[in-house]
Amino acid sequence: MSKTQANTKIAAPENNFGQSGKFVRENQKSLLFIVGAIIALIAIYFIYIKLYLGPREVTAANQMYKAQDFWQQKNWDKAIKGDAGFPGFEKIISDYSNTKAANLAYFYLGTAYLNKGDYRKAIDNLTNYRGDDNMVAAEAFGSTGDAYVELKDYEKAETYFSKAADKAKNKFLSPLYLKKLGLTYEAQKNNKDAAEAYKRIKTEYPESAEAQNIDEYIARAEAKQ
Repeated sequence: MSKTQANTKIAAPENNFGQSGKFVRENQKSLLFIVGAIIALIAIYFIYIKLYLGPREVTAANQMYKAQDFWQQKNWDKAIKGDAGFPGFEKIISDYSNTKAANLAYFYLGTAYLNKGDYRKAIDNLTNYRGDDNMVAAEAFGSTGDAYVELKDYEKAETYFSKAADKAKNKFLSPLYLKKLGLTYEAQKNNKDAAEAYKRIKTEYPESAEAQNIDEYIARAEAKQ
């Protein structure tokens, strides 16, 4: 290697470093503005959470307890609309959007409409629920499946019963929704998949209440294949 080549290779990194430094110097104001904007956004976010959203969460939860009482009493109309002193779930959602209470209200409201036979409104609200609680999320999926069964939209019912069973992952809800899934398959004369759904109850949840007589369902579905 010649001295010229060696000098060229050594000089190249120094040149690149110089170009980087030059870029920073030339764009220093823009970079500082970007960093400042990011810091400001973070500060605004924490202020929003602490000073705005936090108090709204507390107020919404305090306002919603009466609607929950009506819901437990199966007084669906008052759970939905409220009474003279307390708001129902519809108003909670309207007045306290983006709160955890409003999110949970979608679940309560959807099940209330399901029990009233208003299946479209039930679906609209249940599918708006976005929660981390696996039990509530599974019930929201399952109730959506129930609403689609009532509307005779069996394909969508299958989707939601399957989601409900997978989301729950326990011996109480999963076998219940697997059984509903099997019955929905049978309603469409898809007896092979019905038998498979019933067999999952037998193998995965043998101690569940649904497993006690599931052999009858398996035999029935297999006999129709």
